[in-house]
Amino acid sequence: MMTPEGIFDCKLCGQCCKGFGGTYVEEKDIRKICDYIQAYPDTFVEKYCDMSGSRPVLTLGQDGCCIFFDPQKQCTIHPVKPYMCRAWPFINALINHPENWDIMANSCPGIKKGAPPEEISRISAMEKEKLDLTFNR
Repeated sequence: MMTPEGIFDCKLCGQCCKGFGGTYVEEKDIRKICDYIQAYPDTFVEKYCDMSGSRPVLTLGQDGCCIFFDPQKQCTIHPVKPYMCRAWPFINALINHPENWDIMANSCPGIKKGAPPEEISRISAMEKEKLDLTFNR
């Protein structure tokens, strides 16, 4: 049986903080980030997010990275980073669509290609369960 560490080893490259699609933020994420950066929840979405359909996503800077990403310091909100960031790369979609793993690996040097789809689904479900218990959603 494979382990999360056996198929993913974060390289701290910041590639997951980059690109269109964005990081969805939930109300709990917004409250935690606001407490951390001393911002007002009432204006957070307006100041720090764009809308993707009806859901807010963290805005990207001119460099194409999340506005809370700093190349020197990495994630400037790391202690309170959103659920979606904490889950990476074991995102919920992989539970039902493990075929996306190798595609994700094309932009993430920490993802090891070629893991069996059933292992990707199993590990993603296991990691989601662990995160849900500790994230206090």
